[in-house]
Amino acid sequence: MKLNCRAASRLISAGLDRPLSMGELLKLKMHLMLCGNCRQFSQQLGMLRDAARQAGRGGDASGG
Repeated sequence: MKLNCRAASRLISAGLDRPLSMGELLKLKMHLMLCGNCRQFSQQLGMLRDAARQAGRGGDASGG
């Protein structure tokens, strides 16, 4: 079954909280190969996750 963007975005978000099953991962990777918008969404969520982790450790990206 082919994923639409809504289902892909849900899997992208879910993948931050839990390991995706092999089937979910394969469907998502295929969708991301074909969909630039979802690829960008995935990258943005990854950056937000990394920034939140850094902030949680007391990191300050602004340098002040």
